[in-house]
Parts: sequence; C-alpha cells; structure tokens
Amino acid sequence: KISAKLCRDIAKEIEDEISRTPVNKGTNRHLGVLKARIARLREQERERIERGKGQVGDGYTVRKDGDATVVLLGLPSVGKSTLLNHLTNSNSKVGAYDFTTLTVIPGVLKYRGAQIQMLDIPGIIRGASEGKGLGKRILSTTRSADLLLVVVDVFNPKIRSTLLEEIRNIGIRPDEQPPDIRIEKRGSGGIIITDLVGMTEMNEDGMKEILREYRYHNSRVVVREDVDYDRFVDVLLKNTVYIPTLTVVNKIDMVDSEWIEKLEKEADYEFVAISADNDINLELLKETVFEKLDLIRLYMSPKGEDPDFEEPLIIKKGSTIEDVADKIHRELKKDLRFTRVWGKSVKFGGQKVGLSHQPVDEDIITFY
Repeated sequence: KISAKLCRDIAKEIEDEISRTPVNKGTNRHLGVLKARIARLREQERERIERGKGQVGDGYTVRKDGDATVVLLGLPSVGKSTLLNHLTNSNSKVGAYDFTTLTVIPGVLKYRGAQIQMLDIPGIIRGASEGKGLGKRILSTTRSADLLLVVVDVFNPKIRSTLLEEIRNIGIRPDEQPPDIRIEKRGSGGIIITDLVGMTEMNEDGMKEILREYRYHNSRVVVREDVDYDRFVDVLLKNTVYIPTLTVVNKIDMVDSEWIEKLEKEADYEFVAISADNDINLELLKETVFEKLDLIRLYMSPKGEDPDFEEPLIIKKGSTIEDVADKIHRELKKDLRFTRVWGKSVKFGGQKVGLSHQPVDEDIITFY
C-alpha cells in the first residue's frame, strides 16, 4: 500500500513513458506491461475512495431496488433531471444552470409490469475519473447499474465518447463482454499458459510479466479468445464491470428533422432522439430501455388458480426455473417436486420441466 500522492506520481511517470514510446509491434509487450501497472495503481486509488466513501458527505450510495437499475450519465444541464421527472415519479430539482443535481436522485419507471430503478447522478465533467468535482465518488454509482443511459445534447453529441472514456477509467467497460480467459491461482508450479486460439495480440512472455506484476507467480491461464493486454488486465483486476449503454439525444425540439437525419448518418452509434421537456419519443425510450435490459415477464399460476396477468414476475432473459424459484423465495426449490410451463419455451402446454429450463417472455408457470 502506498500513499495517494506517491500513487499519482508513479502513475504520471508511467504515463510519460507511455507517451514517449512509439506504438509498433516491437513495443506492444512493453506498453502492455506499463498499462498494467497504471491499471493496478488506479485500482488501489479506487479502493481507497471506496473505503472513505461514507466519511465525506452523503448521497452517492443508493441501495439497488426494483427489477433493474438504470443510471443517467451526462454533462451538467443536459436535461437528465427533467428526463427522470418525466419517466418516473421522482421530484428531482430542475434548473437552467450547471450542477443543479448535487446528490443521487432515485426514481422508479413502471413499464410492462417491471419496476425499474432510475438514478440521476450529478453531471459529469471532463476529468471526473481523475477526481475533479468529486467525480470519482459520483462515477462509482454507475458501477451498480444494469444499463447506463448516456444523455447528450443535440448540439453536442460528440461528448458521448468523453463520457464513456471517464467511466472506462474507473473500471467500467461499456458495451463489452468479459474476455474468455480463465485464470486460476495455484500454490506452486509457476505460470502455465494454455493458448487455445493462437494468440496474435499478446505473447506468453508479456502475459507472464503482467501476471507477476499482479502477484500471480503460480497460476494456470487458459486463453479462449484473442485479446490485447488491456483486456487481459481487465480479467486480472476482477472488479471490472461490463455494462450495456443506451444513448439518448435530448432537446430535439430545438432542431429540425434534417438536423436529426444528418446526426443519424454521422453518428457511429445508435440513439433514441427525444425531448424531455415536451415528452417527445418518451414512450419509445421506455420500450427501448426495457428491451436493452433483457427483461422478460412471467405469469405465475398457483396450482388450481388462474394466472396472475396483472402483476408479472420480472426476470432477466436467460434465467432458469431455479432462478425464478429463488426470486420468489430462497427455500422454494427445496420443496419443489416439478414445474409445469405453458408458452413458447415448451413443445406443449403444461409441459413438465426441470430447474435448468429457461422460460421466455410471457410464459405461464405453475410450481408443484
């Protein structure tokens, strides 16, 4: 453990060395190791912030609630508070000046039977991930999100890349999947690397150097995906989180249709164009949020009774019958003899299924 100042000084020296090093195949390994060291220093700083979070002010930690959590991410005065108010029953303060929101404001979006927790965090500024404007503490809220709603102004859509870079700097990987690499610590035997794909982005010597940097002196590594050193370090950090994003372009009431068409052609990402002030396309936004969260509705039918179509059970797509039982009650599966399902996930209505069966949207389920 080192002091915060020494941590920053070392990181600055490494960043300077990276900037002086030409990028080519010959320097790939060296740059990978340097970036691994910076990532480790940032992780130490993040842990320091997490330990002190409850000691400096309040309002930046919100307990997860509902069927999923969505965090609104954007610059100050981009319209996040107005959007939250129009989507939920929240009462977030709104004003035409920067930093109106000074804490995390929660709200609940009720849609298709789901209760989706939405969190409006203070506006993010450039350098937030380096601590500007309490940025690190604010950004830490995004780590618990199931979806990041990236809100940009119709006149400044390019700021999206800056916002995503800020969250990348705190260990969030937007719109990525975890690398298919398995690392197992062992008591002895040194480092053994099994390459199942024929690596081109890394080599074994570079991987071993990074593994030793993270004190994996005795470990077994199985590589099933060809990734670069940055993504390899993500696996080592273990605290890296992978969160999908949905971009919202706000204030479209201030431009004409030709402006929006031009933006759609130039943007290298998909977005939902809205006006929070005038409720334009908010229903489309609700539907898109629901779909991006990969939620499905299940109708529970107690034995001998009609299904409850009024209050569906909301669960993630890909969940199993065991997951459904656990959501209802942790002890339920112990008493479960079998389950019957009606819907598109089975060949015929009332089919008996096991705990590993995966229901789909609008299936009807009866536990016996």
